[in-house]
Amino acid sequence: MAARRPLLFTLLAIASAAGACSGAPPVDPVTSHDFRKTTLSTAFTCEGASHGDFDRDGDQDVVAGPYWYAGPEFAQRHQLYPPTAFDPKSYSDCFFAFVHDFNDDGWDDVLVVGFPGQTAAWLENPREAAIDWSRHVVVDVVDNEAPAFVDLTGDGAPELVFSNGGRMGWAGPDPGAPASPWTFHPLTAVEGFVTFTHGLGVGDVDGDGRADVLEATGWWKQPASLAGDPIWERRPQSFGSGGAQMLTNDVDGDGDADVITSLAAHGSGLAWYEQRAGGAFVQHVIVPPEEATGGVALHEPHAVAVDDVDGDGLHDIVTGERFWGHVPAGEPDFAAPAHLYWFQLIRDAAGPHYVPHLIDDASGVGTQVVVGDVTRDGLPDIVVANKKGAFVHVHAIDGR
Repeated sequence: MAARRPLLFTLLAIASAAGACSGAPPVDPVTSHDFRKTTLSTAFTCEGASHGDFDRDGDQDVVAGPYWYAGPEFAQRHQLYPPTAFDPKSYSDCFFAFVHDFNDDGWDDVLVVGFPGQTAAWLENPREAAIDWSRHVVVDVVDNEAPAFVDLTGDGAPELVFSNGGRMGWAGPDPGAPASPWTFHPLTAVEGFVTFTHGLGVGDVDGDGRADVLEATGWWKQPASLAGDPIWERRPQSFGSGGAQMLTNDVDGDGDADVITSLAAHGSGLAWYEQRAGGAFVQHVIVPPEEATGGVALHEPHAVAVDDVDGDGLHDIVTGERFWGHVPAGEPDFAAPAHLYWFQLIRDAAGPHYVPHLIDDASGVGTQVVVGDVTRDGLPDIVVANKKGAFVHVHAIDGR
């Protein structure tokens, strides 16, 4: 594990040298952008966490598995359901937590996606009552390991995009009956999307104003109409062997959508794929895969997010290591590092490239990493939960 930190400084040096040689200003290491870690728990209860205003007091709270923590201090803990402290050599029953007001009563609820192959259910906020949250199972099986909760259909409401029965598709609530099971709408034929399939994304790849669906082997173009659940047109393309979330973002500033993803959820590597004329994609490695370096550069990058971390108008990358995602043989060292990084997007005469910044070496990511302004100070913060515990990384500038 110790071999990874020299790589970080090597990449910083290379990026700085590239800027100097091109005549561009030297890359600022942005040491003024710091993150203060708040540990919510050291128990392993989940690998998905997020934030919302669960008590409607105007402050953002954090939800991590069976608890939500009241902001802005996160010291007061409230129970959603009976907690279980899982063995870190095993897995939890909460891989993802998505926040949304499902019954339109003005109170944030939580959608929990469990272990792959199991259910998804939304937990109903009891408002001010100190009771466990009612559980509404809405999807019987979510197979893949990176489902997305996003407005896929363009109707202004988010849907869950996932695989079920070998097909990729989506499901969303009925506004008139939010607690009823959701209807699955397949967008592919049976393509062999087995339980534990890695890599999924939603974004407008071709710029037609409609969200498309990405997977490690290609992307599916959304048709003009979804009436009758048509099969979407598949565009083959390799985006690695199957990583985590796949994000569409205009990395190079040429006006089209590029793709950002980790290369292998249980391996190493991070890359962006440049979209060229005609819809072809060219891979640009940000962090090399393990086999290319002879060592681990970014081990098990099982969750990826993009956000403008430094406020320069460009979307940076937040990712890290899913500690003990697959527990190695023998007795691994539980004190081993679990790195969390943000990768600063730089555009200069040398072209677009990313400069890594280490946020923390004792938290990493889970199967989900959420970036958002939790503290309402205009700066993006980071929420993660995993086998190390649950954490909020509060963004600060110049130590403030």
